[in-house]
Amino acid sequence: MYVCICNAVSDRQIRAAVAGGARTLDDLSITLGVGAGCGCCRDAAREYIQAAGRCDGDCAACPRVAAAAA
Repeated sequence: MYVCICNAVSDRQIRAAVAGGARTLDDLSITLGVGAGCGCCRDAAREYIQAAGRCDGDCAACPRVAAAAA
């Protein structure tokens, strides 16, 4: 399924990039162009990063920060 229509980036490509070490939306933007166009894909891309247990740069929403504070 395409997540980023502007740059024709699929969910598989995003998952592969995250598995390969992408930890932030900026990482995905640099490697795949995700979020560089209209921006509609940014939330979905962050969800893939979070689902993999990586950092998405949004510390306020990070479950690891909440767990550490408890």
